[in-house]
Amino acid sequence: MSILSALYGVGSVFYSNLFVTLPYPGDGEGLSEQTIIVTGANTGLGFEASQHLLRLGLGKLIMAVRDLEKGETARKELLKSTARPSNSIEVWHLDMASYDSVKAFAKRANTTLPRLDVVLANAGIMTTKFNLAEENERTITINFVSTFLLCFLLLPKLRESPSSGKFVIPNSAMHYWAPIKELTPKNNEPIFSRLNDAKVADMAARYQVTKLMVLYATRELAARMEASEKEVIIINTPNPSYCKSGLIREVTSGAPPDFLARSTEMGSRALVHGVLAGAESNGQYLNNCHNQNPAAHVTNKTGAKIQLALFGELLAKLEKICPGVSNNL
Repeated sequence: MSILSALYGVGSVFYSNLFVTLPYPGDGEGLSEQTIIVTGANTGLGFEASQHLLRLGLGKLIMAVRDLEKGETARKELLKSTARPSNSIEVWHLDMASYDSVKAFAKRANTTLPRLDVVLANAGIMTTKFNLAEENERTITINFVSTFLLCFLLLPKLRESPSSGKFVIPNSAMHYWAPIKELTPKNNEPIFSRLNDAKVADMAARYQVTKLMVLYATRELAARMEASEKEVIIINTPNPSYCKSGLIREVTSGAPPDFLARSTEMGSRALVHGVLAGAESNGQYLNNCHNQNPAAHVTNKTGAKIQLALFGELLAKLEKICPGVSNNL
């Protein structure tokens, strides 16, 4: 991370949130036949994005939630606000902190859904406290490993979509000031071993580092799919920017001022844009509903080395969790 990159990222947040009004989603062509999964759909950005998709005529919404009771409450709110039939929304359990939960969810989707067109992998956390979930620091498991485990497990189903299957992962301009010291390959030391070492983990920057990791993996996955002989699905990573949501509930200090925050509904428009975007968005960071170049430490030579090393470790980790899953690529 350079000072210029950090300044650009901060400036981008101020400009976007104070001077840019995102386009209101208004084109739902083809959605009436589609099935879309939204993780973390019962609250915040996931709820608002779900509301937009239903308003645009989405055929089937699968709300993937950790708390089924809260999910059912949100489902009733969505049905009331959109006047959609009750069978247009289902609530399924998914705990991104548990690999078994991710595998069970994916198995249910692969075996019971007639079709799957899009996954909006919205669920994520921001915390400065070091805790383990599975064998990783919790943010790494939820924001990164489980997200790509879900992606790999659902790739075959998404490839069957009559439309272009998509996997959408929210991102953040905070990746512009994310430090790369924990990710830089060094002396054959695994990247994950540093990230998961409580003694050296930089938890103050952990959220932005996970968003940087998502960018590296998104770019590498898109490139490998385009080079393969299998059907390409679109994977992109839109930035809703800083919003008034529950994301920072575990952060006790250092939060941006409220006047800078977008409404959750406004931020959700960026996620819906990612869901509706075409092939031009594959492997891309989307900002203000347009493709935008990510930080230089994503695209330069150092970034290229990190991208390859990180993706290689990710594949090895996914294979350990679910042997054979990398063959889906």
